[in-house]
Amino acid sequence: MAVKTEILFNKQISKRYFHLKVKVPNKQLFPVQAGQFFHIKCSDGSKPLLRRPLSIFRINEAESTLEFLYLVKGVGTMALAERKKEERLDILGPLGKGFSVAEGSENILVVARGVGIATLSALAFKMKRMNISCFAIVSARTKEDYLMEAELKAAGVEAVFVNDEDGTSDPHHVKLLAETLVSEKKIDGIYTCGSRRLSILMKELACEHQLFAEIALEENMGCGIGSCYGCVCQIEEEESIRPVRICMEGPVFPLEKVVFA
Repeated sequence: MAVKTEILFNKQISKRYFHLKVKVPNKQLFPVQAGQFFHIKCSDGSKPLLRRPLSIFRINEAESTLEFLYLVKGVGTMALAERKKEERLDILGPLGKGFSVAEGSENILVVARGVGIATLSALAFKMKRMNISCFAIVSARTKEDYLMEAELKAAGVEAVFVNDEDGTSDPHHVKLLAETLVSEKKIDGIYTCGSRRLSILMKELACEHQLFAEIALEENMGCGIGSCYGCVCQIEEEESIRPVRICMEGPVFPLEKVVFA
């Protein structure tokens, strides 16, 4: 469903990232699941022509609000960053398949790179409300790009932040961190988003320890509703590989099924 929402704020939170909050009329779009996304019309003009997919960051059904974190990197998100408080923003959604919670989950690990923490934060907040312990490894280019540090701490999520500048985001180091958490915290589920390298590492770790694991895939999209086949990835099922649409069959998939080319 496409609706016109009211922008409550659209503010820059670091050099490259913005935080957007909108008011939804009459609770039309709820319920919304962590892991789902919305297709956003970034401007009121004809350019950019295509919408931009943004994963949901915070869901407040009681107040009828939705929040998004986004990286400004192209024409669409540059136009979105110019939108002001009280303007009307056209959003289409909620779209796609959200995260699932394995029966009996007690301790989960979320591993995110960059704005991938936006997608996984919605899940982490949900898990805490379900009294499931949540641990996080958050990777970024620089310390300035750390997102959600205070919010995760306030929510009771034990998070470790790593970055490229000091080398702590090196895959070998992250693998050691994750293995330690899996062992010491008795992790029974892994969720990841935002990095192909980290996703491959988490897939290996989940397979090794036979853990429930899901991934939220990020991709450029055309229509966002499955018609254009512009966001296809490969998954492996029953010893065969087949293409699926991220916007329809995903964006959340069982991690062990995703084929990383």
